[in-house]
Amino acid sequence: MTLEEALSRPTIPVPDAGALFFGLARNAAYDAAKRGDFQTIKVGGRIVVPVAPLAERLGLKANIGGKAGSA
Repeated sequence: MTLEEALSRPTIPVPDAGALFFGLARNAAYDAAKRGDFQTIKVGGRIVVPVAPLAERLGLKANIGGKAGSA
């Protein structure tokens, strides 16, 4: 997943958020989520990261619902 693809989605998996936004490996991403370093929500049995609040916190602009790579 690219950064542009992530910014076009409402949520992304914890490992993707950790890797794309913080350079973390899978286990480190889950550890950071567990500590509350970034917001997560539980959907069914999955833990996902809402993109808009994370992007805003990092000074990026989310393009939820837009095509990846579009301006």
